[in-house]
Amino acid sequence: MIRILTEDDIRRSLMRISHEIVEKNKGAQDLVIIGIITRGVHIARRISKNIAIIENVDIPVGALDVAPFRDDDKRTSREEDKSQIDFSVEGKKVILVDDVLFTGRTIRAAMDAIISRGRPKSIQLAVLIDRGHREFPIRPDFVGKNIPSSKDSEIVKVRLKEVDNEDGVYIVKVGSEI
Repeated sequence: MIRILTEDDIRRSLMRISHEIVEKNKGAQDLVIIGIITRGVHIARRISKNIAIIENVDIPVGALDVAPFRDDDKRTSREEDKSQIDFSVEGKKVILVDDVLFTGRTIRAAMDAIISRGRPKSIQLAVLIDRGHREFPIRPDFVGKNIPSSKDSEIVKVRLKEVDNEDGVYIVKVGSEI
């Protein structure tokens, strides 16, 4: 197991991403942030807090369950949707947030899930880690760190205080545990 990012690295990366979001969107008007369950939601909340500091405005944050929209064995029925989005995405600039971007299948499912709730003005993607190996033509707008990794023999693990009692990003060999 190799530690790639420390708590301070994650904090700085998310603050930079927050500034980039504000800059690209010329402020925070019409922004909403949607994090993919589980760790994407916590990252989304941190980004929202950062933008509140930068722009002195609260940005709504939602939690998105992509499982009902997946095209693989992680799919569940639509009745099991655990999303918590209590605002409209209609005409909004949606910042979609996840911890790790890998094949792009989760993001494809997330876009379907968002569009099923309305027609946003745009969807922009923010990820803490981009590890490559895309199977879909999906590219993040905001990236904390690009981490080259082996597709088959390594896993990128993001650990967050809200879930794992620590902040850190690790590369783990398949078959070993943190």
